[in-house]
Amino acid sequence: MSHTIVLIQSGKPDTRTYSDFESVNEAMEGICHIFEEHLKQNNPHSASITYDISQLYDFIDDLADISCLVFQRATSSYAPFSRDWIKEKIFFLLRKQAAGP
Repeated sequence: MSHTIVLIQSGKPDTRTYSDFESVNEAMEGICHIFEEHLKQNNPHSASITYDISQLYDFIDDLADISCLVFQRATSSYAPFSRDWIKEKIFFLLRKQAAGP
């Protein structure tokens, strides 16, 4: 479990936010939750919302900026990771969830 900070800028500089999580997987789940909240805001009258990974990837690609800082125990520092790394980690997380226990 590596502490992970997600940095997001959806548009103008004043839209910068960050969230921190206890692990990379929790951070990826957090990004999915942010996307789901975005879908709910854009579809307020829908009782349920479904999406596929390509829509999630489009959302990530449309953000002005997104990155993760992951704590590295060996160096006691945070290493930065890009949106492509984030999409790869989300893919593996969702694939694992789909496969079940």
